[in-house]
Amino acid sequence: MTEESADIELRGKEASLRARLRELESLLVAYSGGIDSAYLAWMAHQVLGDRMLAVIADSASLDRSHYRDAVAFAEEQGIPLRTVETRELEQEAYAVNDANRCFHCKDELFTVLEAERGRLGFGAVAYGLNLDDKKDFRPGQRAAVGHQVAAPLADAGLTKAEIRALAKEAELRVWDKPASACLSSRIEYGRRVTPEALRMVEEAEGALRGLGLRNFRVRHHGSVARIEIAEEELAKALNVSFFHDLSRAVRAAGFHYVAVDCDGYRSGSMNELLPLEALTAAPRAGMEKR
Repeated sequence: MTEESADIELRGKEASLRARLRELESLLVAYSGGIDSAYLAWMAHQVLGDRMLAVIADSASLDRSHYRDAVAFAEEQGIPLRTVETRELEQEAYAVNDANRCFHCKDELFTVLEAERGRLGFGAVAYGLNLDDKKDFRPGQRAAVGHQVAAPLADAGLTKAEIRALAKEAELRVWDKPASACLSSRIEYGRRVTPEALRMVEEAEGALRGLGLRNFRVRHHGSVARIEIAEEELAKALNVSFFHDLSRAVRAAGFHYVAVDCDGYRSGSMNELLPLEALTAAPRAGMEKR
């Protein structure tokens, strides 16, 4: 595909997104501050004005620095924002941390947002699913389907790279923001999600950001922290002095041992050890015990 034809295709997808948002008429956007939900909230505000509202769910699994940045971005862009509290950690089905943890998280989120939608008189709820997400193991998508949550970015056929390109074109500072899944996604499946485990991950990742890392993960394996560092940052990290700094920073968060993953950072690495039956099991929104 030539550069010109790629641009024509992207313009068409952008027009499709605008048209889809106009169809929805009024909208609550499930907003986390990541590139997908941030771009969706920004575009919804461009199209719908005060007939949209971004809603961020605050809970123990949301990194405080990510929360502050999400609020700051909405303020910078004049996007109306509301914070609601979700209580997924109080649900046993979520806390046991099996392969469907993300389903129970999103089921809680969309239940709360649906109540807000009805209370405030908005027509629909939408979230930032993109076309690439459909290829990955994401149980939360099943919850979205069960709650009839709209996915305007995916409907328009937009990939992650295309969303970044459009956000950069719009001069949105989040255009190259690294992916920022919830803190619970760092905890190995089968290990209970607790406030203490989330605190350890949050403090360790905050310390590594302080050392200059940008795209990485701290994976919680009990007493062991497994550090994944993006390939483009590995060269900076692979020296004895940095390793000593990294180890001290992560141990200070409560881990006893620190390991650097030779394969580097990759999204969804915790899914690599899941058996096939776990990847295909599908609880239905509203049917499980809450």
